[in-house]
Amino acid sequence: MRKIILLSSFFIGTPLLIFVCIFYLSFLYTVKNGQVLGQSTEGIAYAALPPTDNSYQAIIEQEDSQTEIVRQFLSRHNSPLEPYAPDLIAAAKRYELDFRLLPAIAMQESNLCKKVPDDSNNCWGWGIYGGKVLKFNNYPEAIETISKTLSTKYRDKGLITPYEVGKLYNPRNTNNWAESVTYFMNELK
Repeated sequence: MRKIILLSSFFIGTPLLIFVCIFYLSFLYTVKNGQVLGQSTEGIAYAALPPTDNSYQAIIEQEDSQTEIVRQFLSRHNSPLEPYAPDLIAAAKRYELDFRLLPAIAMQESNLCKKVPDDSNNCWGWGIYGGKVLKFNNYPEAIETISKTLSTKYRDKGLITPYEVGKLYNPRNTNNWAESVTYFMNELK
């Protein structure tokens, strides 16, 4: 007899419990006037609504992407030049140079400024030969001077590729220098 009572209470109690739960949940999720919680817009001001045509537009400036490519390259190699990535891009643009050239030369010449003569700020090996060391007051001055000279004494004379630049920049070891610079330029793509 006990088993029959348990069985009948299960078949009667279970639907009753489900009905009570559904009723209680519907009560929890509704508010007066039939509004569902979260639907009330009283006192809420939306600052930005999505476009009605459900589209979006992303514009990435080429200069911004170049700056980020150079910044990531400098960061990956723990270079002190990392904060100057925008300066490198601006100088390349101003003097119509490939934006990858200065970082690649700096990598070849000084491991991105990690091996430079003391207080020279000369990451590009510019004017360093024998006992002579050309020094700059800061990195922006070096970037400006070297970019301008690469533009006027190299690019304006038709020397554009690393092999062409290397003939004047490093005449003793042009091929190895140019291969390394090309490798680092390709790393910046």
